[in-house]
Amino acid sequence: MNTRLRSWLTIVAAVVVAAVCVTFAVTRAASSSSGPGAADTPLPTSPASYLGVYETGPPQTYQPVAEFTRVVGQQPNLVGYYSGWREPFQVPFAETVHAQGAVTIVQMDPTGASISKIAAGDYDGYLRSYADSVRRFGQPVVIGFGHEMNANWYSWGYGQTAPATFVAAWRHIVTLFRAQDAGNVTWLWTLQADEPCTGPIAAQPCTGPLTSWWPGGQYVTWVGIDGYYYRPSDTFASVFGKTITQVRILTAKPVLLSETAAGPESHQPAKIGDLFDGMRQYGTLGLVWFDITQDDGTYHQDWRIEDSPAAETAFRHDASSLVLTRP
Repeated sequence: MNTRLRSWLTIVAAVVVAAVCVTFAVTRAASSSSGPGAADTPLPTSPASYLGVYETGPPQTYQPVAEFTRVVGQQPNLVGYYSGWREPFQVPFAETVHAQGAVTIVQMDPTGASISKIAAGDYDGYLRSYADSVRRFGQPVVIGFGHEMNANWYSWGYGQTAPATFVAAWRHIVTLFRAQDAGNVTWLWTLQADEPCTGPIAAQPCTGPLTSWWPGGQYVTWVGIDGYYYRPSDTFASVFGKTITQVRILTAKPVLLSETAAGPESHQPAKIGDLFDGMRQYGTLGLVWFDITQDDGTYHQDWRIEDSPAAETAFRHDASSLVLTRP
């Protein structure tokens, strides 16, 4: 092989090696930026396509959810738990939920935390760790923070925290998660359905206007509404109707009935049918049933369907007609 040819081949080889290195670097960078949670992963938003549940036991155990699934004859595609402040993201539970074809929904409860300090970044170490765990999990997660802030019974809510402070904290959390590339989060801004001492849009005697709690569409994926059937006179329209209408004046974001149930005092089996009918008629994403016993008066009843054969039958009948999305 002559020197000239050897030189030419050496140049070609160098070019090829350089090209391979560049390709590898680009591929690696692309893989890194498109890895779990790195890019937004929107969940489907077809109406009446979600059925969720809260149970006593999660995230320590999935067994109550499995029992609920057996009773209703339909695997929920949203499974929720309430996360105390400084509690880490429960990856093993989320993996179990994912293995069942469902999405974990977490309500981050800031009891004991200073909302103003959250906004100021004082808890960023905890929040970064949480966001990193969610990102590494790599599957869709629905996260809410400071639910029912338009009511006056939580420390982060009306009369106890200024709306501007709550909004600043919400925006800070969402911005931090995005900076950590936790793009697999659906952000659920959750309010209390209209009743005394809540205020959807127009101020009521013991609340402020909901608009003052709104962080802005760029910080919210879905709107959640929590509401319950307490009495026989309650209907979907009276529990949720006004709030849904007012939310849709505020935003076009999809609406999820994010925590709901009918108690025995309301004539539970009949109200279950009304709840499912209203969910469809109002075009909401679906519902998350609060399947927990409280037994402490009208506002804290035994919400479990397993304690009433008639409620079980009604729920199974209505759930069977749902076509649930499987993200």
